[in-house]
Amino acid sequence: MDEEAGCALGRIEQLLRYVYWKSGSRGYVIGVSGGIDSAVAATMCCRAVGPERVLGLIMPSGVSEPSDISDAGEVCQRLSMDFRTISIEPVLSAYRSVPGFQDDRTLLGNLMARTRMAILYYHANRLGMLVCGTSNRTEYMIGYCTKWGDNAADVQPILHLYKTEVYELAATMENIPERVLRKVPSAGLWKGQSDEAEIGLSYPEIDAALKSLEQNGWISQNPVEDRVLSMVRASEHKRRPAPSLL
Repeated sequence: MDEEAGCALGRIEQLLRYVYWKSGSRGYVIGVSGGIDSAVAATMCCRAVGPERVLGLIMPSGVSEPSDISDAGEVCQRLSMDFRTISIEPVLSAYRSVPGFQDDRTLLGNLMARTRMAILYYHANRLGMLVCGTSNRTEYMIGYCTKWGDNAADVQPILHLYKTEVYELAATMENIPERVLRKVPSAGLWKGQSDEAEIGLSYPEIDAALKSLEQNGWISQNPVEDRVLSMVRASEHKRRPAPSLL
């Protein structure tokens, strides 16, 4: 591990340890999906407070890939942290009986994210723990997340990292399986779903555009930056508190 990666890991550990101590909680609950973001965040939680104070929840739906479930379990096992697999399908089935329910895959994907959030907070409340988020800077900035779903957390240890930086950091972590590092990023919202295909741009393209926009006062220089800037503007409501008269 080079010095820069070591410093990056150290800062994240300090954040997680400080939030844990200050809150007086018993540790962290984290959703583990089998993807790179949750693998890195879970690793950092275990390094910061010890695996005995971290609970991983694997929450598959009916469209989840079996390989994602097994990868999530292997990440937890390699970290020696406790974990449980809780299917969200019974909850989704109950929602389907609600009058006016539409079986639209985007609406259902948002419902999945918010269902997982509710389960994470239920167990965190039950155990006196905090919910650790797994959002990265790239997806946060372009709004590729569900409001009050996967972006809801008590602490966000990798929110300052672009997706490409998450991969760079993950490559220094021996506990993350090679297939997780090589896996096509997917939120698992439907069979065959790919994040980059849904967004319409690759993560390196998005990260380069975001960095350029930030350096140039959010004035776009090319068509890719135009697209990314429009996503940033359209999703601004996801990054701000709800408007009020307080």
